[in-house]
Amino acid sequence: MNGKYTAGTELIFAAMHLIDTHTHIYSTQFDEDLAEVMARAANNGVQRLLLPNIDSGTTQRMWNVVNAYPERCFPMMGIHPCSVNKTIADELKHIETELATGKYIAVGEIGIDLYWDKTFIKEQIAAFEQQMEWAKELKLPIAIHCRDSFDEIFASVEKVQDGNLRGVLHCFTGNEEQAKRTIQLGLHIGLGGVLTFKNSGVDKAIKDIPMDKILLETDSPYLAPTPYRGKRNESGYTKLVADKLSDVKEISLEEVAKITTANAERLFNL
Repeated sequence: MNGKYTAGTELIFAAMHLIDTHTHIYSTQFDEDLAEVMARAANNGVQRLLLPNIDSGTTQRMWNVVNAYPERCFPMMGIHPCSVNKTIADELKHIETELATGKYIAVGEIGIDLYWDKTFIKEQIAAFEQQMEWAKELKLPIAIHCRDSFDEIFASVEKVQDGNLRGVLHCFTGNEEQAKRTIQLGLHIGLGGVLTFKNSGVDKAIKDIPMDKILLETDSPYLAPTPYRGKRNESGYTKLVADKLSDVKEISLEEVAKITTANAERLFNL
């Protein structure tokens, strides 16, 4: 871990204030030890967790966690592109109804995923654009899922962007050109475990991206950072992403925590 972890390092992290801006802590993978996972997050400086929704089937699970930790967990509402299918009309009604309650900090997780299945690509794009329009109307930021779909994502965002759309391209895996395009479109870049992967290239892609455009995340339980790659991810590992980012940007961990937390508070109006 770049030689930074000593006996006092955990105390340093605990004194920091990190925000995991994208975590599915309500996943069934945390059913047995959620309290322990939340405690470890706090011990590692992760005080607040932002929870993106998947679809109507996960809304109640998400709220169960938010209600259990109301000072630390904050919900988003949207439909993940992998959940887009023939029932999309019903799903969008659910999202619209939920957003109308005013209880959500963002519209997400939304976007386009062409990795698993391209059957409903038209529906994915339409749902993505509809949810971005709602976000603008409600003055909420968006959390974008992008897999094998940078061109399609950029085309839709460009179509909808009128200066009032803001948000984050979460779990960024693109190159330098795509990173620059992301911020040109008025979006932040969400960095998670992939930043720590050897040869991912994300470190080079974001080297020159301004720190005020960067957020930290885990996307837990997925994409755990090195040295936990392949295992269940959790919010406490946000500190490993922060550590790598401090190396890439050649600034202190304290500065990384201070800036990225301020970015998240500003974007999500926390």
